[in-house]
Amino acid sequence: MSRKKDSSTLLENRRAHFEYFLSDFMTAGLVLTGTEIKSLRARNAGISDAYIYVKHGEAWIANMHIAAYKEGNIFNVDHLRDRKLLLSKQEIKKLEGKLTATGNTCVPTKVFLSHGYAKVEIAVAKGKKLHDKRDTIKENDLKRKVDAAMKGQYE
Repeated sequence: MSRKKDSSTLLENRRAHFEYFLSDFMTAGLVLTGTEIKSLRARNAGISDAYIYVKHGEAWIANMHIAAYKEGNIFNVDHLRDRKLLLSKQEIKKLEGKLTATGNTCVPTKVFLSHGYAKVEIAVAKGKKLHDKRDTIKENDLKRKVDAAMKGQYE
């Protein structure tokens, strides 16, 4: 029996794109229980406050909220527990090296399904200053106005 070939995005962390300069994107697998994957497929989760850390040579994601599956009864686990990320040793060493730099952190940007398995896209992040956030808002507003003008011009 083959797995479905899908890559549907379940969650996106739009706040991360606004709060941080993102670089060095990686894809990692998630270690989940049966009820967690069912709840995740139902999109009952959130990654806006989540972050990644490395401990004892393993990568972990903290503060990723996956709501309890309503039919899960005794098999449900803590909704905010730390979950292990599946990365190779080289990727973990690279990530650990990036995280030791001053002002860097690692955040999840999206959660998606690939061949039936839950995956998370992570990025090394450096915090934006207030004036950088204002510049981002200005650029988005300008882009929105240009798109609206172009759309009005061709209709």
